[in-house]
Amino acid sequence: MGNSYIENSQLRSLRTRKRLIKKAFEKYIRQQNKLWRKLWNQKRDIPLVPLPEPYQKGFVRFFALRDDIARSKSADFFNQILEKINTYQYSDNRKFLKKKRKRGKKIQVPREQKLHKIIEWQFPKYKKLEFNYKEQMYFVKTEEYNPHRKVFETYYEFRDPWRFVLRVKPYMITHYRPLDLDLERELAQLDKLLDNHKVRGIIQKKIVGRSYGWKDVEKKKGKEKYKYNNLKNNNLSKMRLSATEIASIFEETF
Repeated sequence: MGNSYIENSQLRSLRTRKRLIKKAFEKYIRQQNKLWRKLWNQKRDIPLVPLPEPYQKGFVRFFALRDDIARSKSADFFNQILEKINTYQYSDNRKFLKKKRKRGKKIQVPREQKLHKIIEWQFPKYKKLEFNYKEQMYFVKTEEYNPHRKVFETYYEFRDPWRFVLRVKPYMITHYRPLDLDLERELAQLDKLLDNHKVRGIIQKKIVGRSYGWKDVEKKKGKEKYKYNNLKNNNLSKMRLSATEIASIFEETF
C-alpha cells in the first residue's frame, strides 16, 4: 500500500529534484546572457558625438601599399585585399616596444606585427569577409601550432606580404560616446553574475558552443606508445641460460 502510494503520487526523487534545479538555473543564465547581449548592443548603437577639440592619444601602426604598388595598375585590387587582412597596433610612442624577460631581467624588444590570417572555416566567405576567385589565388594554405589548444590549426595567409609596408601615424580621438548611467548600471550587475567561472563554463558549453578542457585536447597522432616490458617479470637469475641467450633476449625486447 505504501509503495503504490509513493509510485502513484507526484513526489520526486532527490536525483529528479537536482536535475530540475540545474535545468532551471541554466535557463536563468541563458535569459540573463541574452539580456546582456541586448543591452550591450544598445550601448554600441549609441551615436558618437564629435569632440570640440580633437586630441592625440599615442600612435597607431598599420599596413599600407608600397609606393611602387600604389602607382601600379593593380593598386585598387591589392588595396581591397589589404582592407580585409590589415591589422592595427597602438602604442604611446613611435617605437612600439614590449617587455620581455631575458636572463632574469626585463628588457624591451620590438613588437612583431603581421597580416591577418584567415581561419580555414572562414575562407573564402564568412559574413562580411568575402574573397572572390581572383583574390583567392593570392592566398596559400598553411598550418601553425596553437600552444593554447596544443593542436595544429589550418590558416590561409597572403602569399605576397612584401607588397605592403608598415606605416605609423598619430592616433587622434575625434569623437566620444556618451554614457547612459542606467544602462551601465544594468550591465555592471549582469557582468558580476556572468563573470563567475562556473557560470562562464555553462555559457561556453551550453550556449556559445563546446568547452575545451584538457581532456578534450587531441593527442598527437603517430606517437609511439610504450609497450609492456615483459623482461621485468622474467627473473634471469633463476634461469640457467648462457650469456649469448641472455643477450638475444635483450635484443628481442629492446
